[in-house]
Amino acid sequence: MEIIVCVKQVPDTESKIKINPEGTGILTEGIKYVMNPYDEYAVEEGLKIKEKFGGTVTIFSLGPDRAGEAIRTALAMGADEGVHLNDPAFEGSDSLTTAKILAQAISDIKYDLILTGKQAVDLDCSQVFGCLAELLNLPYISVVVGLEISPDGKSAIARRETEGGVEEIIETSLPVVIAAQKGLNEPRYASLPGIMKAKRKQIKKIDLATLGLSPDEVGEKGSRLKTKNYRLPPERKAGKRIEGEPAEAAAELVRLLREEAKLI
Repeated sequence: MEIIVCVKQVPDTESKIKINPEGTGILTEGIKYVMNPYDEYAVEEGLKIKEKFGGTVTIFSLGPDRAGEAIRTALAMGADEGVHLNDPAFEGSDSLTTAKILAQAISDIKYDLILTGKQAVDLDCSQVFGCLAELLNLPYISVVVGLEISPDGKSAIARRETEGGVEEIIETSLPVVIAAQKGLNEPRYASLPGIMKAKRKQIKKIDLATLGLSPDEVGEKGSRLKTKNYRLPPERKAGKRIEGEPAEAAAELVRLLREEAKLI
């Protein structure tokens, strides 16, 4: 089975984010970048399916030079090949344009399954997988917490979360785009032999010229979503500590909720 996994490199959630003076983005100095956590579940699922059915797992990632680190991480986990979509013209791409670039690169190769994370933890748009499926004329299933491929590799049954906490079960033909949610599996750690092998595995570089798209179709020029500025959320006010006996404290809490917070 030929499996494609799309991954994104994002700032580590433990990094302290600062907005640049122009308000056009974040200060990248000192930021640690990692593979998007939801994409780790996608990579792990691809590896599990490969172990069961055979085939290959190919990693696609769109981003600057540093995004190659995320590809290497996936290769160290056990993926076979990597494709790095890297060109200054790609910078500033929104979800639709990102999907367009990925679709153009993927359309010329054979695949049975495409796996992604349900969202990236930096911009949280949760749109790329749907746009990618539409551009490739494929079905897609999002927020997937369980996936079973049929023995003949032609169909799949997916379990997905809903907002109400009830699971939906969906049967689909392959190929399909699956957007992974936490709980789908437990991503493996890269072993030392895997890390050493990853250094020798191929990463194919694709730029704008190789892709065959116009500069007006990608990056900020091709994006329909325009970001006006970035700003941090306002700082939270300090909380109040209510002292006294339980009954008195409870009465004071109710008074504060009614008179100050206006919640009751």
